[in-house]
Amino acid sequence: MKNPTVMSDVKTLRERARLHIEEGAVTAGYQADRKKVLALLNDALATEIVCMLRYRRHHFMVRGIHSQAISEEFLMHADEELEHADLLAERIVQLGGEPDFSPQELTARSHAEYVEGVTLADMIKENLVAERIAIDSYREFIQYLGDHDSTTKRLLESILAVEEEHADDLADLLFAIPQEQKPVKPLPSAKAA
Repeated sequence: MKNPTVMSDVKTLRERARLHIEEGAVTAGYQADRKKVLALLNDALATEIVCMLRYRRHHFMVRGIHSQAISEEFLMHADEELEHADLLAERIVQLGGEPDFSPQELTARSHAEYVEGVTLADMIKENLVAERIAIDSYREFIQYLGDHDSTTKRLLESILAVEEEHADDLADLLFAIPQEQKPVKPLPSAKAA
């Protein structure tokens, strides 16, 4: 089958590269709806930040016999969500946009919710729900992009793979811990002593 793509000659490539140079990596060959992609990337950024904050809270709030290993798992996931946020913000800038870190708008744009959880099982379940939301969101975003933005698509595919690992880890944790637990309460503060 014949490839319908026509390769540009070197002179044309050089001329096009000089046009709209202020747009950086975004050339005339960019085929996606950049405004829509930037909005979706900012929504994904908000989702990653909200997930990072929820995981970090859970890291500090875990108590009980299973606390050490699960606390470490929550912290590792929080750090990976922050890495995802950084990658998304970097891609937003590459596409000529501005990453939206506004605290007032994060929860409104985030696909996942910030749920504190009462018990350890609640925390694991809420994180698992959030990961499942992220998985579906990233899959849909990847499908939306199709072949119109291969760089963003590869970035999202790499993030999706980690989100699937997180969901698998959390499902394993949920299976391993008792479901009936006492609510997680902070330790008494030093002022009360």
